[in-house]
Amino acid sequence: MLAIGAPTVRRAIMSILVLNSGSSSIKIALFAPETLARIGGGVFERIGTDSTAFSWRAGAAGAAPDARDTPLPRADHRRCLEHLFDALPEIAPEAEPTAIGHRVVHGGDGFAAAAPVDDAVLEKIEQTGVLAPVHNPVNRLGMEVASRRYPDTPQVAVFDTAFHQSMPPMARHYAIPERIAAAWGIRRYGFHGTSHQFLARRAAAILGKPLAETRLITLHLGNGASAAAVRGGLSVDTSMGMTPLEGLVMGSRCGDLDPSVVTYLQREAGMSAAEIDELLNSESGLLGLAGVNDMREIHRLRGEGHAGAQLAFEVFCYRVKKYIGAYLAVLGGTDAIVFAGGIGENDAEVRQECAAGLEALGIVVDPARNRSAGDGGAIHGDGSPVALLVIRSDEEAEIARETLRALAPE
Repeated sequence: MLAIGAPTVRRAIMSILVLNSGSSSIKIALFAPETLARIGGGVFERIGTDSTAFSWRAGAAGAAPDARDTPLPRADHRRCLEHLFDALPEIAPEAEPTAIGHRVVHGGDGFAAAAPVDDAVLEKIEQTGVLAPVHNPVNRLGMEVASRRYPDTPQVAVFDTAFHQSMPPMARHYAIPERIAAAWGIRRYGFHGTSHQFLARRAAAILGKPLAETRLITLHLGNGASAAAVRGGLSVDTSMGMTPLEGLVMGSRCGDLDPSVVTYLQREAGMSAAEIDELLNSESGLLGLAGVNDMREIHRLRGEGHAGAQLAFEVFCYRVKKYIGAYLAVLGGTDAIVFAGGIGENDAEVRQECAAGLEALGIVVDPARNRSAGDGGAIHGDGSPVALLVIRSDEEAEIARETLRALAPE
């Protein structure tokens, strides 16, 4: 076990380093704690391939000054993290990290909020790794490498699942025997929590309403996709379940599926559990229907008359629409529907299709506004009872905010 202890003396936090480690990328950002202004940020992309590379931009998100791009062919997560800490004194000399926040995908039942990293937190992250085997180990690796470079710097784990711990029992329980569910931790946990939390706070500010008085449907639509019903700033339901496989159609994940499909494939097709897991997580979704998992490519193929691409587009949007309807029922109405994520932020045609036919429920899209919407833009028609917002999610900023909160003096 890696020994990480909570610091006995709290130091003033001068800068917050955020590490958001995914299966094939690591996003990095530095923030000023007083304002949460972004000092700089970067990303390692295509980790483990010949195209592995690190890019860094000083200043706010999207800024071009002091751009640095470094090829790191075949570098794994550990090598990328070591390169980051080697490079930080040069690329951000004015902002040595005095607190480090880490995204952790799965916290199980153990965390309803971000937590300072110590041995007990590390052990829990390792235990729940069986539920997120692609992500939790690399999230934990970031803590290990950071602790060796900055042994006296406090670290915080910010869990994707924490925001959804407020789901009521009826939303988080599967209808299976409790003895089995309790013994194996089988329940709905939900994911993308930092994104949904950020979107809810930002939407309330745009609406000019206290967060505690809002009812919101937040849609994180990208290669991974999820929906959440948020009442008063608290998650009351979300589309992902025990793992990120449940719910919306995604780039390569099937989303909602009759569980009997699994046993049928085992029995009739002779497929192993590992083969089925690979099929449903890595070969399905948009990829399974269209042969590609990029919505931009799907639009191109649709234009060429590709039947699979047309079906993929329709299935994707139809599933989102079903969840919008379900969460309208869960919330008893909504103040706003928020579109976010790579698809939600940038694809006007998907937004239009997801909302089409919902006018009787108070959801009215203005086509011109929809086509030109930017971050924070409203795309609903005049007089629409429900606001439709496009918001660029900033998970790193939310992780920085939660890091500060976890380290605040009691």
